[in-house]
Amino acid sequence: MGLMDRFRRGGPTKMRRPRGAGPTTVRASDSADQRHLTEFATTRRGVEGFVEPRTAVSDVTLLLVAHDGEWTRRRVPSVEWAHKFANKLGVPSYDAAVVGYPARMREFNRRQKESGQT
Repeated sequence: MGLMDRFRRGGPTKMRRPRGAGPTTVRASDSADQRHLTEFATTRRGVEGFVEPRTAVSDVTLLLVAHDGEWTRRRVPSVEWAHKFANKLGVPSYDAAVVGYPARMREFNRRQKESGQT
């Protein structure tokens, strides 16, 4: 058998991708995600929302950042859903790809790291 025979269709050593092995699938958002976001937004002051677009690795997410930089991130059904959700709770929302992330979030992460809480 020649080298190229291995790659011919129907050859004895036909190379195939195993079933189920494809691009990774991401978990869809669910009601637990919505409850978590609602609880975070209603129990903290100065919360702002940052809607993160879908990427190759994750679905659309909503990042909520409180006045002190504490933050949480959860999957959401769509960009539109995230903005409507934030509006319903009275939380300003922004497109993270356009405005970036607030400095207070980076400072919170730095404080957490320095105190050994991460």
